[in-house]
Amino acid sequence: MVGEEFFEKAMEELREKNLDWKLRSMESASDARSIVEGKEVIVLCSNNYLGLSNNPELKKAAIKAVEKYGVGSGSVRAIAGTMDLHLKLEETIARFKGTESAVYYQTGFAVNAGLIPAVMQNGDLIISDELNHGSIIDGVRLSKAERAVYAHCDMEKLAETLEESDKKEYNKKLIVTDGVFSMDGDIAPLDKISKLAKKHNTMVYVDDAHGDGVLGEKGKGIVNHFKLEGKVEFEMGTFSKAFGVIGGYVSGSKAMCDYAYNKSRTWLLSGSSPPAVTAACIASLELLERDDSYVKKLWDNTKYFKEKLKVLGFDTGKSQTPITPIMLGESSVAVKFSQRLFEERVFALPIVYPMVAKDKARIRTMVNAAHSKEDLDEALEKFEKIGKELKVLN
Repeated sequence: MVGEEFFEKAMEELREKNLDWKLRSMESASDARSIVEGKEVIVLCSNNYLGLSNNPELKKAAIKAVEKYGVGSGSVRAIAGTMDLHLKLEETIARFKGTESAVYYQTGFAVNAGLIPAVMQNGDLIISDELNHGSIIDGVRLSKAERAVYAHCDMEKLAETLEESDKKEYNKKLIVTDGVFSMDGDIAPLDKISKLAKKHNTMVYVDDAHGDGVLGEKGKGIVNHFKLEGKVEFEMGTFSKAFGVIGGYVSGSKAMCDYAYNKSRTWLLSGSSPPAVTAACIASLELLERDDSYVKKLWDNTKYFKEKLKVLGFDTGKSQTPITPIMLGESSVAVKFSQRLFEERVFALPIVYPMVAKDKARIRTMVNAAHSKEDLDEALEKFEKIGKELKVLN
């Protein structure tokens, strides 16, 4: 076949540099401990922050929806694929987020890839944090707007960029940032971003994928965390992490949401989410609205795990959230560390170049609310053992 030589050569180069993804097969529900490739392991690489992926209430809601609505809608939302479940989910998102309205997409990636280019066009300017997620980068690239990038969370650089932008006549301007950055676990200074945006007549778009269910009252996210309700035009998020299901959304004003589902091609041209998924998403939000124990347990576990890692002598970077990188430096060390962890029944993946700088390889860990102290202690024991074995620790 025509492309075969290209693909084989490309994959050979990736394997030589140890940069190819090596997938491991999970053979049970995603939980604090799961069966992966035939053995039980402590899972420290899942985004299932609140442990809801296997929650009985969510499963019951999904099963009930299948029995009533079947397994699919048979259409895109704009034609015959909008069920009352979809409308109820969007009402629930808006209520949870404290906004006028919301639009549910098939994935978080679909929100960024579809909404950013629908909003930002010729004569506009997008200003993006240099460490934004790839889905944001792709959404920006799909737009015909002019673009600028500011140094990671550097408010002086952002201010300078905005001041320069005031000297030109843009139709509209947008600052786009992750809320929680997925590699380092640090939080965007959204309060400062919002102030600068207001000063320079600029809209704000925050991707709260890793802040949903984690930050704010009852896990309402970064906008609630900074008390910025009504001051952020686009609050984007996902159900595939803390909420335990799948799907993306944007919440904000009714006018913005009406525009989103009329102009966003990823929403208009993709089949609507299955009834089981939609119902489980509703159940996850309703659960958090009445019970904040999951979020509290997540933060209790996060604090415990971070403190113990630091006592052992590990460098956890600048993390402020359950995303806790264990900085190891060289990619080969991170890859070997991950392999040894799996041999010791701890599932945590290496993050290496080009996902991070060449000297910033790490094991990225994420604890969740379902982990017991025994789970975390056992994992910490393995980290210490392997750290000494690979001479990462003294």
